[in-house]
Amino acid sequence: MLLGIAVLSCAAAGVSVLSPWPLKLLVDCALGGEAAPEWVSRISAALGLGSTTAALVAFAAVGSLIVYLLGSVADAGLAFGWTAAGQRMVYDLAGDLFARLQRLSLLFHGKTPVGDSLSRLSGDAWCVYTVCEGVLVAPVQHIVTLALVGSVAWRLDPKLAGVAFAVAPLLGASAYFFGRRLRRATKVNREAQARLASFVHTTLGAIPLVQAFGAERRNVQTYQRLAGDAVRSTRRGLVLKQVYAVVNTAAATVGTAVVLYLGGRRVLEGAMTLGSLLVFLAYLRTIQAASQGLLSVYGNVKGVEASIDRVSEVLDVEVGVTETADAQPLPPCRPGGAEIRWENVSFGYDAGAPVLKEVTLEVKPGQMLAVVGPTGAGKSTLVSLVPRFFDPWSGRVLIDGQDLRLTKLAELRARVSIVLQEPFLLPLSVADNIAYGRPGAGREEIQHAAIAANADAFIRALPQGYDTVIGERGASLSGGERQRLAIARAIWKDAPILILDEPTASLDAETEASVMGALERLTAGRTTIVIAHRLSTVRRASAVAVIEGGKVAEFGTHDELMRKGGLYRRLNDLQFGPQPRAGVLV
Repeated sequence: MLLGIAVLSCAAAGVSVLSPWPLKLLVDCALGGEAAPEWVSRISAALGLGSTTAALVAFAAVGSLIVYLLGSVADAGLAFGWTAAGQRMVYDLAGDLFARLQRLSLLFHGKTPVGDSLSRLSGDAWCVYTVCEGVLVAPVQHIVTLALVGSVAWRLDPKLAGVAFAVAPLLGASAYFFGRRLRRATKVNREAQARLASFVHTTLGAIPLVQAFGAERRNVQTYQRLAGDAVRSTRRGLVLKQVYAVVNTAAATVGTAVVLYLGGRRVLEGAMTLGSLLVFLAYLRTIQAASQGLLSVYGNVKGVEASIDRVSEVLDVEVGVTETADAQPLPPCRPGGAEIRWENVSFGYDAGAPVLKEVTLEVKPGQMLAVVGPTGAGKSTLVSLVPRFFDPWSGRVLIDGQDLRLTKLAELRARVSIVLQEPFLLPLSVADNIAYGRPGAGREEIQHAAIAANADAFIRALPQGYDTVIGERGASLSGGERQRLAIARAIWKDAPILILDEPTASLDAETEASVMGALERLTAGRTTIVIAHRLSTVRRASAVAVIEGGKVAEFGTHDELMRKGGLYRRLNDLQFGPQPRAGVLV
């Protein structure tokens, strides 16, 4: 497509050479009485028009029409080519960005607002269009135009051609002067727009919180402030562009005035015909436009460098978790789950601030490990190392004796199911949400998973049953219903390793009982790691690991730790008093 666009660009340059000549034929030959060129006479004779004045007028009119049609065809072809090729390139680049964003670590996404990533996808990806047009194709057209028109103009009058080309250095200096300033202004504007988009995305995603705390007016004021920043940065960039355009126009106008004066003198002296002067003036405009277009390549690229930088920031950033070239598949699944072991694991999110410190733990196949401890102790971080959301700074995590850093990433994550405290549900049908972790499920298989998760009854009560499209993040469902759908999704995935991150912490007693029944069926025959605050869940665990300050403070069964009287017992008594009873362990 780009090659075809380049060919059409050269054709358009050729048309620009021909466009003023019908006017010269009309002024010099038909009206001025000069002899028509020999090739015009031959064509007129072949068509039976003769060499009369009326025939020359008609010939000039038809010639101008033909030149216009040729130019229109070239312009239409260029417009179609750029629409097809340009948008394809933009969406290809956006697809690369989207794929990269999905692979980047949770640490990157934790520091980058979603609105900023959306801005890079929807806005900054257009930089490839500008670069290809401004660097690959447009310069070819401008160079060919300058070569063709310049050579013909030089044959018409070398002195006037020299004056016409003398304007080019002024245009080049203007492009260089304004280029850096335009880039800086564009970058500031893109960042202001990204902040505004990120704020809107965050606010609309938290509407219940906004309304509950009466933050509507505050948010409108914040929006107006951010929008004001975006408008001011846009205005500064627009002023720069306008000044740049005025300077270029002034230089071109001065050049035109000089050529018009010198050319008029030459016509009066008889050294040039009036038609030739008109042709030269038309060529002068073409030369100036091509020179300005060629010299503005620098300014155009500078204008999108901010977007190029923002795209490159995503494409060049380290993924964080990568698969080695010699990655090996995991050993075949054992009956009853997998063995998981943390060996002297240390990890943190910021350099010099470890969250986990030389943690060593082991879970046998089919066992359930409950991880408890104070808020911020590192419980979720410890569990996040199993599906390789992060890699430890030191030490290693093993599944069935194999280091996860030497394992095929897709196969590892296929063996892990996760049920979070706040389940992530997509605005898809109920059936598609259940089958999300293992696409291709039939309706009967989906229903079996829902039945096992105690979700079938409420699903059938929905307006379209399993075909009901649920709201964003499952907003149209209750907390217990969302949790049971997440459990059904984990059941259908049927992975040997199950991670439960406080799955019942926010549920009432009745809903918890229903969810716990589904969890019992889900955990059967699997190795389970549960971040648990519910005492009922902790009591069912094969072992309990108490994390404090990034280390394993205590390890054992519920009864062993209660008898030991350490941190686990103190946490239990702090919540329930000295006598154990059903409730919540914090």
